[in-house]
Amino acid sequence: MPYKILFTDIDGTLLDKNRDVSALTISEIQRIKDYVPIVLVSARMPKQMHHIQDKLGVTNQPLICYNGALVIANNKILHNLEIPGNLLERIISYNEQISAEKFHLSLFNNDEWYVEQYDYWAKREENNTRVTPEIKSNIETLEDWKNKNKGAHKITCMGEAHLIEEAFQYFTKEFGNDLHLYRSKDTYIEIAPKQVSKLTGIQKLLDLHFKLSIDDAIAFGDNYNDTEMINAVGHGVAVANARDEVKAVADAITLHHKEDGVAKHIAKLFKD
Repeated sequence: MPYKILFTDIDGTLLDKNRDVSALTISEIQRIKDYVPIVLVSARMPKQMHHIQDKLGVTNQPLICYNGALVIANNKILHNLEIPGNLLERIISYNEQISAEKFHLSLFNNDEWYVEQYDYWAKREENNTRVTPEIKSNIETLEDWKNKNKGAHKITCMGEAHLIEEAFQYFTKEFGNDLHLYRSKDTYIEIAPKQVSKLTGIQKLLDLHFKLSIDDAIAFGDNYNDTEMINAVGHGVAVANARDEVKAVADAITLHHKEDGVAKHIAKLFKD
């Protein structure tokens, strides 16, 4: 086998047009999984990844969640970075008092996902990830987490484009030095601790769990938040639908995620 471990992004990379893993993807991963650990790396929470692990037959493998803010192996937390309560409070305050109109906030910690209302945005995320959020006010969630000395692994802001643009400008000015603000589309902002990246999550897992070098790894990705890991691993692969920035640092470009690009590159690279 040319590489000793495989990391892959999920949405826009591993999943097919039905937002599921195809029969070919399952077959190719199951063919190599006993020799090459398969680790999912995503902005998702852990339980939004479990059903994918189950289909691939890799439920025994670690997970890199929230773009690297939470790394789990053998049901234990290896690495943990949270948005502290004081910053979370200011973000909630902006939405409650400063913004012209409230937008949707999803608050995440490990396998907890809280929303204020089961609205259009919550339903959309539920449809995409197959996990249902719990309903609780942002203020209640904040107070509960403060009492437990917990922060947020991720905050997602969703709403009309003009509200999200205003929030993004405000958050960039107020929190740009402390938080990582990422926009995958004009109606979304994903907020994470500043130090978080998929690459840092991979490096922690390689150092603390697998005892492998980054050069031993292959990784697949498509979006801006995959750029660092694609650039750093021994063999970085961009799917055909990837951002130009990802393709620019990739060692190879495979087919579109809707054309089983990951599975077909595995078939080419890991021959029996």
